[in-house]
Amino acid sequence: MALSGIALSSRALLKIGGDTITSFDEGTAEAEIAANLYPTTRDALLSVHPWRFATGQATLARLTAEPVADFAYAYQLPSDLLRAVSAGGAGRGRGIPFRIAERRLHTDAPEVVLTYIFRPQEPDFPPFFDQVLIARLAAEFCIPLTGSTSRAEMLEKLADMELRRAKLIDAQQDTPTGLDDFTLIDARQ
Repeated sequence: MALSGIALSSRALLKIGGDTITSFDEGTAEAEIAANLYPTTRDALLSVHPWRFATGQATLARLTAEPVADFAYAYQLPSDLLRAVSAGGAGRGRGIPFRIAERRLHTDAPEVVLTYIFRPQEPDFPPFFDQVLIARLAAEFCIPLTGSTSRAEMLEKLADMELRRAKLIDAQQDTPTGLDDFTLIDARQ
């Protein structure tokens, strides 16, 4: 079942013994804490790992202004970018050196395909990500609502365990990457 940001926050509130919410604007302490902590917690969790469901690719538009130093070209980043994973040229999503500075990608490649993490809509989160987000939200909501640091530490450990499990599940949804251009393999051939 696809969950909204409100439903995810409500489940986290239940885990710490709080009242559920029906809106981020309902005026309760739970709603105010959820409204303030949910977006940044969600984005931080999406950014911490190259989740398959939140990874996209885009061919970047080259900007007319050149970087001041080190690289020849600057490119406009996608508006929904949370974190860059890799960059490549000529139809590849990886393999070229780059740097992100001033919300632009700098590189020497005349063409860039960026692999990056974006923010999908909550209904597109897979169940394993819902669980880790709920656990992380419970840990974040705990101190403001209960004042219990020991309980918050325990919830943080549970959230870390959920994150490890979610990463493992996510990693099983792709062909493992092989070694490309590795000198020791080339020397044996």
